[in-house]
Amino acid sequence: MFATPERALATQKASFEALLAAQNTAFAGFERLVDLNLKVAKATFEEASIKAQEAFALKDGQEALAFASALAQPNAEKALAYSKHVYDIVAGVQNEFAKLGEAQIAEQQRQLSDAIEQLAKNAPAGSESALALLKSSLATATSAYESVNKAAKQAAELAESNLTAAANATFKAAADSKVSRARKAA
Repeated sequence: MFATPERALATQKASFEALLAAQNTAFAGFERLVDLNLKVAKATFEEASIKAQEAFALKDGQEALAFASALAQPNAEKALAYSKHVYDIVAGVQNEFAKLGEAQIAEQQRQLSDAIEQLAKNAPAGSESALALLKSSLATATSAYESVNKAAKQAAELAESNLTAAANATFKAAADSKVSRARKAA
């Protein structure tokens, strides 16, 4: 498939660079997840300290009951926000991997097309129909890949918009619930 050792070396170098890019993408996503978890842990410890001090200041059972019920709502909201942040990080990494994969596939398609063109230049007379079939097959495969890729992107966008809508509805419901509890308490 390779006409020269230089082309083979260039292909290997490109593959190695693609591997490094994938590793860097994965590491960057891992780094963002670790950073998020450290921030959440720090905020949780600080809040737990404050809430513990508030709990020690409670005077009776009714205050304790109100205090306990007030703790549940913000924690649910924080868990939902945390999940959204994790989803955003994972989706970003997945998107970067998809871009890297698309670039690799495009490069492989280009190399295959170049190989077919090279074959066509050196092909014996009468092999035109076989070469036309090869070219047609490559075009069909490329078109099929692009169609599947487009459908997958649309499905991912739909899933993300549904997740965002569900998260927004949950946040709105939580805010409405908080407002109605505040009105009842007043």
